[in-house]
Amino acid sequence: MERTDCKVAASAGFTLIELLVVLVIIGILAGYIGPKIIGHPEEARRTKAALQIRGIETALEIYRLDNGSYPSTEQGLQALIEPPATGRLAPKWRAGGYLDKNRLPDDPWGRPFVYLHPGLHGDFDLSSYGSDGEVGGEGDARDTNNWQLD
Repeated sequence: MERTDCKVAASAGFTLIELLVVLVIIGILAGYIGPKIIGHPEEARRTKAALQIRGIETALEIYRLDNGSYPSTEQGLQALIEPPATGRLAPKWRAGGYLDKNRLPDDPWGRPFVYLHPGLHGDFDLSSYGSDGEVGGEGDARDTNNWQLD
């Protein structure tokens, strides 16, 4: 081996100091970012509620395309997992239903979503009433509504 080959091989790795500096930087970032992510469970629940509402909206849209209309308020979201037995029947209801796992999800607070057709804000209204389970509310208790989602 020539002398230049030895120098290249010796400088090819990381030094202990470099590794410690990187670990300190990662520790500082984890200490700063971790609490910001972990410290907001209600915000995470509202985000989950919005995602669930979008999924249910998609299922309702497919139901409408198959059957010509949305389920009525009386039929409710149950029409997405079993053919409606009252009101306007669903002649082309899909075997297996319109939702994954053929079950209605509860909102992140363990309560059913609220469905209204015809809606007051569009073809249908779909809501989660937040942590307090009541219409309205502010802060952690505010509602998540399909007509307010971007």
